[in-house]
Amino acid sequence: MADRTKERGPDSSRRAILKGGFALGGAALTGLAASRTAIAQTSDPKITELQDWNRYLGVGVDAAPYGMPSQFEKDVVRRNVPWLTADATSSVNFTPLHELDGIITPNGLCFERHHGGVAEIPPQDHRLMVHGMVDEPLVFIMEDMKRFPRENRVYFLECAANSGMEWRGAQLNGCQYTHGMVHCVMYTGTPLRNVLNAAGVKTAGKWLLAEGADASAMTRSIPMEKALDDCLVAWKMNGEALRPEQGYPLRLVVPGWEGNMWIKWLRRLEVGDAPWEQREETSKYTDLLANGVARKFTWAMDVKSVITNPSPQAPITHGKGRTVLTGLAWSGNGTISRVDVSLDGGRNWVEARIDGPSFDKAAHRFYYDFDWDGSELLLQSRAVDSEGFVQPTKNDLRAARGENSIYHNNGIQTWLLKSDGGLENVEVS
Repeated sequence: MADRTKERGPDSSRRAILKGGFALGGAALTGLAASRTAIAQTSDPKITELQDWNRYLGVGVDAAPYGMPSQFEKDVVRRNVPWLTADATSSVNFTPLHELDGIITPNGLCFERHHGGVAEIPPQDHRLMVHGMVDEPLVFIMEDMKRFPRENRVYFLECAANSGMEWRGAQLNGCQYTHGMVHCVMYTGTPLRNVLNAAGVKTAGKWLLAEGADASAMTRSIPMEKALDDCLVAWKMNGEALRPEQGYPLRLVVPGWEGNMWIKWLRRLEVGDAPWEQREETSKYTDLLANGVARKFTWAMDVKSVITNPSPQAPITHGKGRTVLTGLAWSGNGTISRVDVSLDGGRNWVEARIDGPSFDKAAHRFYYDFDWDGSELLLQSRAVDSEGFVQPTKNDLRAARGENSIYHNNGIQTWLLKSDGGLENVEVS
């Protein structure tokens, strides 16, 4: 079982903080209006003079047959940390969460995690085999897969090692690096149960082994109950074909569970009566407890959130006044029912505003508007999911599991906002 803390009643200070928040919001709006007036009274050449983009024709419709971001957004990219791994073919890069908004991650910015590099597979050559404890072993080509009934589902995908470097304290100074092994997209595919039902799962078949076609032959055991529930076999994300780094042409989607189980380049499904005890579920992707015992099969990704902006890679540059704080929250247990924000390291909390669609096992976007007076603040967020579980402090996690873990760190993250608008990764446990 994963470590969770049930929700307690609201902090006694919340009502006072909320009242203060409304007052601050009014002051912020006044300050913003004043700044607009000041700008309007200047002779800004960007307003009074024609610019090049006003004078000259732009490129035509075929200049970029596959659309690209603006050249002025060239720094919004995935990034890796070279010293984390020995080789890039078995490594990870990170989603630039601090640059994004809403809940959908653009395909080109979804983090990558590979164990044997990206497999480049022509779709006409790809095969999916279903065998083991089934009535009829089957092999599907991609055309077969696309004849199954389709569904569209929005889910987050989080690597179990996301925030893993932070178990022993603040390490990496950037939201992209501390929390960037997560993304949220819309998958198109068919429920896994359709594929399994076509082969006919025998009564004794209680487990499923999923295997990828990459050089690492990534394999994970999945309980049949989960396989027949909400898993998908997907071939599209955000409306277009999967990217090669995301498993083209076919991948497994295991909603709410750790990303290592979402087998990419899916080539084989074997039905059995027991878990296979593969490397990635024994020596890896287990939680080493304080007593030296490794806890296996902790699949679910628990309730978690992070403030994405302002954050170390997204400092406040506008100075004092109205400030929009935003972040992401998600839970493998269901939806997010509430996100609280603290400006003083967890002493007082105020409820943030969740905006946008709320899907099961998907990311949720939250906002909190406040008037920053230039003082140092300790920014935190704390999510509560639809099952009533509350995002824990790091001390809560360490008390339950010790300090030896790498995986499943859903502890509250703290950013120190300094008087110059810069931010730093710190720990307030």
